[in-house]
Amino acid sequence: MARFAVKTPTHHTTWDQMLDVWKTADEIDLFESAWNFDHFYPIRGDADGPCLEAWVTLSALAQATRRIRVGTMVNGMHFRHPAVVASMASSLDIVSGGRLELGLGAGWYELEADAYGIDLGTIGERMTRFEEGTEVIHLLLTQEHTDFDGDFFHLREARNEPKPIQAPRPPIVIGGRGEKRTLRLVARFASMWDALFIEEEKDEWLRLREVLWGHCEDVGRDPSEISCSSHLSVGPDADPAEVAARSAAMFDAGVDVVIFGFGAAHSGKTVAAIAEALSDVD
Repeated sequence: MARFAVKTPTHHTTWDQMLDVWKTADEIDLFESAWNFDHFYPIRGDADGPCLEAWVTLSALAQATRRIRVGTMVNGMHFRHPAVVASMASSLDIVSGGRLELGLGAGWYELEADAYGIDLGTIGERMTRFEEGTEVIHLLLTQEHTDFDGDFFHLREARNEPKPIQAPRPPIVIGGRGEKRTLRLVARFASMWDALFIEEEKDEWLRLREVLWGHCEDVGRDPSEISCSSHLSVGPDADPAEVAARSAAMFDAGVDVVIFGFGAAHSGKTVAAIAEALSDVD
């Protein structure tokens, strides 16, 4: 069954534009989830442009919607201590009535990290932080007390109360393509793997999915428990029929969830028009 989601990057847009897209998607059962992203500087276009903060906007959007599942695609582990993320996730799951999808990633955008004096680190350091942080978040969301000793994080009898509504915890969504460490982390903890944009590289995505399945076998995980998603950019003058055809091709390749990226050029009207075109995609 085809599954669809919407995403509104928080750069080069306004709160009213994001709200319009999300409220429209919430009223259309075809869309199962809605996402923003976690950056402080725009990642495309003018880097001096506006960029709204992820968790503040996500909390507000959760309150402005009633049905659709909500998440950030994805939270950079270097921005916030994982214990803080766990507390925020529990609270937002409660505030949203159990609709949170917890997106996690290693982080990559050097411009904003350097500007703010945030230590992004080497690729190896980022991955170690990502692995440790994901495990810490999982433990705090599922256990009464957590002890942890890693290279980056150290916890002693740490508590996280109240727990989220979803049990044992909100689904974790991991974004990235690293074969050795990211995909193994997906196999250990994630309910969904996002491979970003696969439209022009389906063969490479299929190869990476095989790598993921190998990690699942290694850790004793059923690969069918992990959904695979990909982004699909919707241009300013996109033809809804063409968007539907492009998404159908991605489902034919084996993708489970197509996430439509709606930038500042779009409103709820675009979402409704594309939803109508998608009605025959299966």
